[in-house]
Amino acid sequence: MMQSFIRHRRLRANEAIRKMVREHQVQVSDLIYPIFVVEGEGIKEEIPSMPGVYHFSLDRLDEEIQEVVEWGIPSVIVFGVPHEKDECGSQADAEQGIVQKAIGRIKKNAPSLYVIADTCLCQYTSHGHCGIVEDGVIVNDRSLERLVSTAVSQAKAGADMIAPSNMMDGFVYAIRKGLDEAGFDHIPIMSYAVKYASSYYGPFRDAAHSTPQFGDRRTYQMDPANAREAMREAASDVAEGADILMVKPGLAYMDIVYRVKERFDLPVAVYNVSAEYSMVKAAAQNGWIDEKGVVMETMHAFKRAGADLVITYHAKDIARWLKEER
Repeated sequence: MMQSFIRHRRLRANEAIRKMVREHQVQVSDLIYPIFVVEGEGIKEEIPSMPGVYHFSLDRLDEEIQEVVEWGIPSVIVFGVPHEKDECGSQADAEQGIVQKAIGRIKKNAPSLYVIADTCLCQYTSHGHCGIVEDGVIVNDRSLERLVSTAVSQAKAGADMIAPSNMMDGFVYAIRKGLDEAGFDHIPIMSYAVKYASSYYGPFRDAAHSTPQFGDRRTYQMDPANAREAMREAASDVAEGADILMVKPGLAYMDIVYRVKERFDLPVAVYNVSAEYSMVKAAAQNGWIDEKGVVMETMHAFKRAGADLVITYHAKDIARWLKEER
């Protein structure tokens, strides 16, 4: 028979013991910072719906990369916004495309920074969809050809990792095969394995200028109501050669992060997406929340759910807060 009740509070008495028994830690090495690069000169323009996040032209990119390195953030994921868009997204795989030039510049000026290339077509197509459109339909296999060419061009530019976000069937298989045949069998793939057709992407579409000009993306991105389907998507990417599995978005899909981590023996990334970021920023600017408290609680939640890596626009703030705590 139990002689007395259990005193759980003994291990919560002060900050020292709380830190000693903490089950999950957030570290700078967990973070991947998204960067938006645009064509032109002298551009550092704040994205209206994402306070503190900017469009950078190549000549202003260096200062941002220097800051990222100084904070000890190990990795960036690069998104490009070209001047010219067309039906097939021809700038996506251009040797002198905006992302290709940005990757080369970053690797030259910060060779130790791990550079991830987002591989999609939506920023480059005039219709804003993630694949090739024929008769109003986003066709799968022709889109794969363009995506493979884009991934290979990004690897040639110096990308350390390819992160395909398009959600075409077979995209991991096609890109893995294309990279291997081009001599880039050492380049890993971080698959957007479970990407939902989410309303949380709104501010990103402002940042990437990638709003669909007709319809939506529900024929290729996942239904937010589905969970078992997520396991089928992830299993396909594992079989096709993915090295890291990503769940996107994060906050509303923590159960999916947990399921993916429990089922598959690969590192798991989560994308703390634009609206998740912007809602926190807006509330903090109005004095409604403790920004640091909410952000760090969210990061611990991602880690607790099973995420190994977190792509987040909060990365620089998190790095600063962690440094202040040391």
